[in-house]
Amino acid sequence: MDDDQHPEDSPQDGDRDNERREVGVLVGRILSEDLASVDDDAAEGEGAAERRRRLRALVTALGTSARSAGLRGVAAGRWLSETFAEEIAPRVPIRDHATLVRHHGGLDGEELADALQRTAVRATTAVGMAGGALSAVQWAAPPLLLGTPARLAAETLLVAAVEVKLIGELHELYDAPVASDGALRRNAGYLGAWVHRRGVDPTKPEETLLLAVGAAAKTALRDRLLRLLGRNLTTMGPYLTGAVAGGIVNRLATGAVASRVRADLRAQSIARREAPEELEP
Repeated sequence: MDDDQHPEDSPQDGDRDNERREVGVLVGRILSEDLASVDDDAAEGEGAAERRRRLRALVTALGTSARSAGLRGVAAGRWLSETFAEEIAPRVPIRDHATLVRHHGGLDGEELADALQRTAVRATTAVGMAGGALSAVQWAAPPLLLGTPARLAAETLLVAAVEVKLIGELHELYDAPVASDGALRRNAGYLGAWVHRRGVDPTKPEETLLLAVGAAAKTALRDRLLRLLGRNLTTMGPYLTGAVAGGIVNRLATGAVASRVRADLRAQSIARREAPEELEP
């Protein structure tokens, strides 16, 4: 090796970065195309087929990326967390308050928050159903289809991305956006809120920074994703039992995190409104 060539400049590392970037682009595209907007009664037919097609493409990209990352990085959860933090989270599309109102026909306040929560719950339920349907086919012909670890990783990353999007848009709706100089820093704040299942207080930017960066934040993100990965094992049942279980588990979990974050944001909003009155002499 030439003395001027550093390991980080090797072609293999460049390939790995490109493979992870492809994963991020695929997830960002799925969210931008609003996979969640499919009606509940479209669980079968073209809507379900399209979800499975998108999930297959993501699984393929993840399988390639995981092989390049190596067994140690994948087993430790480092590959999963780095892929999400560096390639997926920055691409999660977060609409501001005005855009949310416009996209929902003038709906605002708690009614709009309810609509955002319903949409996210439908999305993660659909991901669980699609993953379970793929799993059902694998039981019939296991050597022919997707690798199970990559499929579970795809479900995990999609569910996490949908929930980060929901949390970000709830912050925008409750007029508590993360203050930042760009989408990358802003989305990192929403990622920290997702990891810790709490609303971010915009009046405490230093707290947002602690939630989003540093070694402790990276460890917390890895642990959170690994717990979510373990939860998605419910979709591994034979035939369509996995699809049903995955849909139910995702629906309950996404609803729970939304309710918790909304409660935080409502309390913060009340505190902000009352603060000036308390300061008056």
